[in-house]
Amino acid sequence: MARRPVAWVAAIVVLAEALGIVLMNWFLGLVVDRQDMSLAGLDPRAMSVGAWVAGGVFGIYLALCAFVLARAAATDRSPGTVGRILLISAAVVHGLLGAFSIGLVGWLAFVLMMVVLALIVLTLVAYDRRDGAGAKRTGAAPPPAPPASSPEPTTP
Repeated sequence: MARRPVAWVAAIVVLAEALGIVLMNWFLGLVVDRQDMSLAGLDPRAMSVGAWVAGGVFGIYLALCAFVLARAAATDRSPGTVGRILLISAAVVHGLLGAFSIGLVGWLAFVLMMVVLALIVLTLVAYDRRDGAGAKRTGAAPPPAPPASSPEPTTP
């Protein structure tokens, strides 16, 4: 299976997404700040700072996911428990964002979210916890245990 290349591609895509989220929120914060926009009487400066903070937090979250994916690809080992939880939460977030993006942004955004979701899930499935430290599955069952010896001889 090509799990290392999939993990590398997933890491690169998630890192690019993190940079895109940070830049988009930075731009939205600038637009709100320069236009002096307000929503329901909120301070425009608070809204722009909120956009910048949200972009930074979400960007750090995605960059951490990209780091876990890159580490799994570099070492060819399954992520640890915290890394798996992080990647599972990222998969859930991408599934939800994909569902919301159909109506709000369009089908292209949905397809992009589903591609990232598929890369994350494929990496999680490829690096199964039962798979050992980089060992490849052969599909063969372990040999059966030898029968227990009895003190009396058996006859056919």
